[in-house]
Amino acid sequence: MPWDQRMRRRLKLRDLDTFIAVARWGSMASAASHLAVSQPAVSNAIAGMEHTLGMRLLDRTAQGVEPTIYGRALLKWANAAFDDIRQGVSEIEYLADPTRGELRIEANEPIIAGFLPAVLDRLSRDHPGITFDVTQALGATRGYRELRERNVDLLLGRVMTSPPTDDLQTEILFEDPVVVVVGGDSPWARRRKIKLSDLAGEPWILPRRETIVGSHMLEIFRANGLEHLRNAVVCNSIPMRNAMLATGRFVTVLPRSVLQFGMHSMSYKVLPVALPRQPTAPVGLITLKNRTITPVAQLFIDCAREVAKPLNR
Repeated sequence: MPWDQRMRRRLKLRDLDTFIAVARWGSMASAASHLAVSQPAVSNAIAGMEHTLGMRLLDRTAQGVEPTIYGRALLKWANAAFDDIRQGVSEIEYLADPTRGELRIEANEPIIAGFLPAVLDRLSRDHPGITFDVTQALGATRGYRELRERNVDLLLGRVMTSPPTDDLQTEILFEDPVVVVVGGDSPWARRRKIKLSDLAGEPWILPRRETIVGSHMLEIFRANGLEHLRNAVVCNSIPMRNAMLATGRFVTVLPRSVLQFGMHSMSYKVLPVALPRQPTAPVGLITLKNRTITPVAQLFIDCAREVAKPLNR
């Protein structure tokens, strides 16, 4: 019997699912608990796969188990296989009813605060049966891992102009410059000529320096001799910045897309402060090259392009 036919008959989806669970939870006991099966059943499934493949898939450690180099290879393609099956089922459901489906999106804080809700609002009006699962990004590296492990369908946020690795592809949607903003009740809201140095003594709200915008602003302040600004608050939360802007006391920087799509309910003023340069990372979509775009994902991408058009004028 040819090798591939033997693998198809001996490697079962249930066993692969068990292996994925063991790798995820780090122990056979934890995997058995989450799968609602006995621990011997888990051990037998792993042992059977190791016998079939002729390779050890897991190393036993004091903390539990972890995949070997062979286990990591199997884990990569097992995740891909289950993702392909999930997408196949989703496509069947879509063909049966084009208004149904699920899309899993990971986006960063500013995009969730403005652009993404505008896209989802428009898309959900046209296709009310689609379910959107949105996760806030906790860092680019983690986002790439979630995409590769098929835990999300696409990433949305500030990206580099070229893919970070060969297995990812990027589509740029729009440039998103930052502007200096105060609340509508701020005394600065009535000023027509303002230099950045004029605001040195004001309490600022700034994103953390490890973010793209945060590091960008730090460079601007240093270039203007403003290393010792009164950074009253350092945070990445857009809702928190908006709440503090409403007091009329604070100054902050926000991406243009947040102002256009996410701040209709509050009073604010963009100050006429010229920033020397803008962040070099535009907003875009990142997807896997070797992954077929589902019909629902394509609907989202098309809608995102339309919503982004005003930002490119």
